[in-house]
Amino acid sequence: MNPLRLDDPAERLLGRCLRRQAEQIPERAFLVSGDQSYSYGRVNELANAAARSLGKLGIGRGDTLALLMDAGPEAVWLALGANKLGAAWVPTNTDYKGAWLLDSLRRSRARVLVVDARLLPRLAELGDELPFEALIVRGEGEEVVSRCTVQPLEALVASPGPEPDDAGLHYGDTAAILWTSGTTGPAKGVMQSHNVWIKAALNGARTSGVREGDLIYSCLPLYQSAAWVANLFRALVTGIPCALDAHFSASAFWDRCRAYGATMVFTLGAMHIFLWRAPRRPDDADNPVRVASMIPMPAQLEEPFKERFGIESITQGYGQSEVMTLLARTPGRSWKPNCLGEPQAGIEVCLLDDEDRAVPAGAVGEICVRPTEPYAIFNGYWQDPEATLRSFRNLWYHTGDLGRRDEEGDWFFVDRKADFIRYKGRNLSSFAVEAAVSAHPDVVEVAAHGVPSDELESEAELKVCVVRKEGATLSAVELARFVNETAPYFFVPRYVEFLAELPHTPTGRVQKYKLRQRGVTPETWDARAAGFQVAR
Repeated sequence: MNPLRLDDPAERLLGRCLRRQAEQIPERAFLVSGDQSYSYGRVNELANAAARSLGKLGIGRGDTLALLMDAGPEAVWLALGANKLGAAWVPTNTDYKGAWLLDSLRRSRARVLVVDARLLPRLAELGDELPFEALIVRGEGEEVVSRCTVQPLEALVASPGPEPDDAGLHYGDTAAILWTSGTTGPAKGVMQSHNVWIKAALNGARTSGVREGDLIYSCLPLYQSAAWVANLFRALVTGIPCALDAHFSASAFWDRCRAYGATMVFTLGAMHIFLWRAPRRPDDADNPVRVASMIPMPAQLEEPFKERFGIESITQGYGQSEVMTLLARTPGRSWKPNCLGEPQAGIEVCLLDDEDRAVPAGAVGEICVRPTEPYAIFNGYWQDPEATLRSFRNLWYHTGDLGRRDEEGDWFFVDRKADFIRYKGRNLSSFAVEAAVSAHPDVVEVAAHGVPSDELESEAELKVCVVRKEGATLSAVELARFVNETAPYFFVPRYVEFLAELPHTPTGRVQKYKLRQRGVTPETWDARAAGFQVAR
């Protein structure tokens, strides 16, 4: 372990962090993938070689480098090599195809794309519409992509390069542009500075308690901010190794942790739920993981999960690509169930109403943020000044998420603002309803949303769209009764519809606006019409 001293903001450059680690711990492992291991010194050499070749292709300060790659060491040294030149890297979702893919690649404004060979057929399908002058290909592929010069990735790093001069770079420069999920409209490119990445990585290292001998395991895709800030860059600023797998597998997850000797892991969304629902094994607790960041982990599962898998600590928090780590639980104190933690250094957090007035304790408000230090949140949306302006009002960045703060000052997530439901005189969190419905063992996935009320324009009736386990015969009545018995009575939906699948963006986020447009269909069960009585 070699924590970098980064009190001086001028030192907060990602490429410089790599150089310093290469100077101080050159032989220490940084990136591990399968049976390959790359030391800090070797990764720095490869980043410098990549910078040399990228510079010859015309990439410099203020330019962009597009990446269409699965997670792997090559993507990391390419990104850091671009950063050493003052350029920003723009990763694109490897599940994209067709119009989704073309739109993201065009909007990157990059002249060079680094792509996995297996994805070349998708590029070939786009024909002459590709915006690139050059392709750099990882792996072997014979697909011909028109109008682009092509070279193998090996050639890019075949010749060593000097350490680029970073004296003119600034810690507030944009280092990367990552796309939002696009659940409510076109995806936006979040411009993230060197400083945002490094501050968040330092905060995460502190709240997770990184110590000597730790190794972080990452199986998140590199088009997600969490893969970088919670895994790769946390390792970089502390001088520990990070093991990379290209994909998450619930059945192989713990075996991969054992193989790498991973002591720290990070999972998002339903990943840890899949781990929990996997068949029990006698060796579940026989793994080296000490600290798991699992966001969000339902409060009722936290202790059983720790006991089953032998984990010392499960950390929680809340953030966005725009703010990275916003709230986090710090070690050394006990936290209430579902509490998100406390605001991190460099930002002020407040809950505001629709007119940007602070709400009282216990009330629901939009989570809003403003920096107390330079470059503590994102630099805006790439090539979209109008969206940037819309996200800020009265000097506050508006997250679009709703939260609550109790009398003791603890913070809790409530819902996405767009998904909050005004239901029978009360504000109802679709997030909480979904947690109640998904607790049924036959439910694979659920989305809750409002249906306009016939009785009062300002209110909505509650509908849940549910995907059942394969072969399950769960009925709407049985599901409504289960919710009535295990959750507040007002969580019982009026409408239930079973679907084969929910509509998703290519990043896996549910597109609730499509479900709202769908509304009540002939296949929808109506509790009122069925005479179902809710027990209070």
